[in-house]
Amino acid sequence: MSQGTARADHRVLIIDDHMLFAESLELALSLEGYDVRRLELPSEGGSMATVRSLALRANARTVLLDLDLGRFGDGMNLITPLARANANVVVLTASEDMGRWGACMRMGARKVLPKTGALQQALSTVRRLHQGLPVVTREELESLLEVWARDRQVNDDIRRRLDLLTPRERQVLGSLIEGRTVRAISQESVVSEATVRTQVKSILGKLEVSSQLAAVGMANQVGWKVGV
Repeated sequence: MSQGTARADHRVLIIDDHMLFAESLELALSLEGYDVRRLELPSEGGSMATVRSLALRANARTVLLDLDLGRFGDGMNLITPLARANANVVVLTASEDMGRWGACMRMGARKVLPKTGALQQALSTVRRLHQGLPVVTREELESLLEVWARDRQVNDDIRRRLDLLTPRERQVLGSLIEGRTVRAISQESVVSEATVRTQVKSILGKLEVSSQLAAVGMANQVGWKVGV
């Protein structure tokens, strides 16, 4: 069997809502002889479950997956099901959060590549996967998993502090996240500004931060929502 034929048997699926980048990847891989498919994301309707179903149905050997799938959400939700289906998942991301990279690897991704300069790196990675060669060193994997574990510990501690908030304090924090001022919160709640300031002070104390901005940043860091 020729190398060209072997590559034609290696199906690559591209899941990326950035059309120009996805088309560039598709063209480059096609020129190298791979069977390339670009997942057509629904222009209307659909959900992450829809994307997952379409991706699994493609039966690809390697999947190039963008983490930011626009209105469909976080592409990280696709890593585990694709990996369980024996696909080589290569993550492409603009995020420089190494903890998030580590989370991707822990979920079953074979490699994470930065979007900057990803075209050539993606081509090289697909070639190595096609040849059955490793695409990440043990040191790289251990380093990413270490960062992930450290970040998880920090985030678990943040969630523990957030769980200390009373229902009313959770509402106030939710209003702060939405950009409302103490005055606006007091008017909406029909309570005095002094009452709201007392509630804010309690929030800061429980979260162990010194400013409203820090409290909001902490909540956003773990994706906290009122009532969640």
